[in-house]
Amino acid sequence: MMNEINADELILRALREDITSEDVTTNAIMRERAEGSVQLIAKADGIICGLRVFERTFKLLDETTVVEFAAKDGDRVKNGQIIAVVKGDIRVLLSGERVALNFLQRMSGIATYTAETVKLLAGSKTRLLDTRKTTPNMRLFEKYAVTCGGGCNHRYNLSDGILLKDNHIGAAGSVTRAVELARQYAPFVRKIEVEVENLDMCREALAAGADIIMLDNMSVEDMKKAVEMINGKALTECSGNVTRENIAAITSTGVDYVSSGALTHSAPILDLSMKNLKRTV
Repeated sequence: MMNEINADELILRALREDITSEDVTTNAIMRERAEGSVQLIAKADGIICGLRVFERTFKLLDETTVVEFAAKDGDRVKNGQIIAVVKGDIRVLLSGERVALNFLQRMSGIATYTAETVKLLAGSKTRLLDTRKTTPNMRLFEKYAVTCGGGCNHRYNLSDGILLKDNHIGAAGSVTRAVELARQYAPFVRKIEVEVENLDMCREALAAGADIIMLDNMSVEDMKKAVEMINGKALTECSGNVTRENIAAITSTGVDYVSSGALTHSAPILDLSMKNLKRTV
């Protein structure tokens, strides 16, 4: 669930980006308040996500705006389906349209892309994770969208978990030393994840007591050997160049998790539109 206070701050930032002083076009044709309504319509099939963010965008412009939903986050929508009707001051409906749609289209695109990827894991024990490869200032929304699509969140940010990657290991001097230093610093409730690039590093991470071992950019054959070597003594995660074409081979190795930056950095938007605006008073 998203933190609404943090979400408000980010939505307001997006509104200020789009309206630095006024919406000159709307103000030119609408000099005073007039009540109206407009429909939110799907222009493609997919998973809808971000409806509360969509609604909040209009309410931050005018709290009296009303959004009547015919779907909820996580629902599948069809091309041509009316998802919601927005009612309120026509000036608000016009001024908030682009920002509200930008959030909703982006989040729905990620949810749809994630759901399609989750299907490829059907029948395996492997679970799908996202990464920190998110759009700046959009992480809160993008990671929520992954969960709407049936994926799982990896750590939210650098304060959220210990992940010793290649450069951390280089800075510490070795896998063993990096794990030792992390264990000394971190409270006992924190798990320590180590990224390894070959079987020797995997062996060292296992001996050092890593809780999670990330198999990064390893061949399918080496991943199978690594999973066998670890044998349940640590959780396993696969990352690096994970695609829809190779994900089946990756899950066949028996890894517990597969993380994919593509969920957030490569998902296309879901096409949505606000149409049929009319005055109601």
